[in-house]
Amino acid sequence: MKSNYFPARLLLVSILNLPTSAFATEASANQADAALSSAQLVADVLAANPQLEVVRAIWQASVQRIEQQSALDDPILAYGLAPQTVGNSETDLGQRFEISQKIPWPGKLRLREEAASHEAAAASENIAALKLFISATTKTLVADWYYIHRAIGINKINQALLSEFRNIAISRYGIGLASKQDALSAEVEIALFEHQAIVLDRERRSILAHINTLLNRPPDAPLPPPSKLFEIKSLPEVKSLYDSALQSRPELKELAARIQSNRTKTELATREYYPDFNLTAGYNSLWDNNNKRFTVGVGINLPLDRGKRQAAENEARAKMKQAQWLSIDKMAKIRKEVQIAYDRTDESIHVFQLYQNKLLPLADENLEAAKADYRAGKGDFLTLISSEKNRMQTQLQTEQALADTHRHLAELERAVGSVEPLSVVDRTEASD
Repeated sequence: MKSNYFPARLLLVSILNLPTSAFATEASANQADAALSSAQLVADVLAANPQLEVVRAIWQASVQRIEQQSALDDPILAYGLAPQTVGNSETDLGQRFEISQKIPWPGKLRLREEAASHEAAAASENIAALKLFISATTKTLVADWYYIHRAIGINKINQALLSEFRNIAISRYGIGLASKQDALSAEVEIALFEHQAIVLDRERRSILAHINTLLNRPPDAPLPPPSKLFEIKSLPEVKSLYDSALQSRPELKELAARIQSNRTKTELATREYYPDFNLTAGYNSLWDNNNKRFTVGVGINLPLDRGKRQAAENEARAKMKQAQWLSIDKMAKIRKEVQIAYDRTDESIHVFQLYQNKLLPLADENLEAAKADYRAGKGDFLTLISSEKNRMQTQLQTEQALADTHRHLAELERAVGSVEPLSVVDRTEASD
């Protein structure tokens, strides 16, 4: 019996004397080979995502409308003949040729071209808006990818440690120094962590599928593990972010372009009260007098129906007002989005600092105290397991808080209108 007791006791003492930081050291070692960075993934997604190509095609189509709107209508060539002169030896063949060209009232073509240019500019802002959305989504998925890997690593460490505790409990139970309940408690905890590992692996595959979809790759295509997330310590003044958002958000630029487009269309509608010209030139052999056979002329349309032209002008003015009010409404919503994202990010910063600087050290001290009590015979096995489990749970919540900070920061950057990270954010490498 003694031959079993001393090895078991030595194993227990060696585990209990392991510094708490050893658990984090192993997790940190797993991160050393990390390669997937947020900046690189965002660049890859923006280069490969098919949604952007769809929006670009829409913009390219709108660009092609500019030349169409600024061009004259095709000239019209007309031909006619007198049927009874065909094959008639007594008369010459009677024919008539005419070519005509419609010339809009001065300024109409220019206004049509300007309106189409503004519409194309509005369409180009849809590309920027989609880039913002995809960038924020990608950064959020990077935070998810980081957290799931850390959670899986912590779970594995926990399982290994509980297995060691179980073996110790079995050895101590064999020599009568512990109850069977200690070993059974360890078995229950191990089973729970094995179930958690299955859940975490399913979540990992789900995140992998989301990232690969953005990359336009098969959902199960492999990805490297994530790089370490940096700790965000402070944010810029929210007032400066308001100003940046109102200058940068593509939705506001799109609405500004649509306002200009509808203003131009309003001016164009006022020009519709003026007639267009139709220049003609022709040759008519039906005339007996040769001097009368070549003709030139000019015609105009008669804009008599002022009602429909007034309606078109009112429509353009109403659309311009609509875009102006939409812009005002969007400004208010952007301020709200910036404020909410700012508050969430700021809260996450404080939560992470709370766990990192207070709760995690307290969990370490609690585990060390439980080890000391168990070594001295003052504490029981369940207290030791509970302390170890609490420490691991606190570590997991610390990683969750760090990932939440980056998720909310991604939303803040989208609200501000920045694909690139906020350059004034105070950031440092997060400690393990």
